[in-house]
Amino acid sequence: MKKLLLFLLLSSPVIVAQQLPTRWDELVASDWELALEKSNYTCILPIGILEKHGPGVPIGSDLIRARQWAKRATANEYAVVFPDYFYGQINEAKQQYGTFSLPSKLAMELLEATTKEIARNGFKKIILINSHGGNPQMIRYFIQNQLETQKDYVVYFFEPDMPADVAKQIRETRKSDPATDQHGGEREASEILYLRPELVKLERSTQESGANQARLQLPGTLYTAIWWYASYPNHYAGQAEVGSEALGRIITENTVASLTRAIRAVKADTITLKVQNEYFEKVKH
Repeated sequence: MKKLLLFLLLSSPVIVAQQLPTRWDELVASDWELALEKSNYTCILPIGILEKHGPGVPIGSDLIRARQWAKRATANEYAVVFPDYFYGQINEAKQQYGTFSLPSKLAMELLEATTKEIARNGFKKIILINSHGGNPQMIRYFIQNQLETQKDYVVYFFEPDMPADVAKQIRETRKSDPATDQHGGEREASEILYLRPELVKLERSTQESGANQARLQLPGTLYTAIWWYASYPNHYAGQAEVGSEALGRIITENTVASLTRAIRAVKADTITLKVQNEYFEKVKH
């Protein structure tokens, strides 16, 4: 009888739409098992950051974008979305108001604890999506460390693809040089203009320089932590003043479509956890 009820609920779009929000914090506990079933035990963890985005783009831009990608993609393909998470790597912007930067060890421990808690609540597939340029190295290291101990779940890292036709649309719509558009510039301003236009103050974008100050005289073979501040002390790289809602729509819709495909692939994945378990069976103790 219970299985029949579950089948009827899952097969009714109206009932599912009414009773199954995608956000973790909006679900009621009595619908949890239904959400697990409908998501095929898949949860999305959108990771943003709190940092300055030039003088006219909101501090929470990365968080807003990650949240919206997850919201829009899960409207296409159901998965549960973990609430707002902004505990990443942002040491390079601590000289600016609005930056929320945790110690690196704590940030890694918090991400590990969060994924474990997500799994403890029944999810076997956890997709990390990220919107902050300073996070990918940290996330990849975190992902690789999943092989330290055996787990009954898999963590995936999503990064959107860029089909040639979309890349062409973006090139034709852009007004600034993509090589200099690195942070808080045309691209990010455009995405927020599309998602939350009331938060953007483009008229302030020229109050500070977003140009590379090129203060380090080191060859490209060397990397040092202070490189970003040396180049962009205003924590602003680009020209937000030329941002447009049209560019933001192209970028956002491509990301959402790519994420939708990724969610479907993860929900259908029956191999990764098996291979992961096989690996641990062969690990030498």
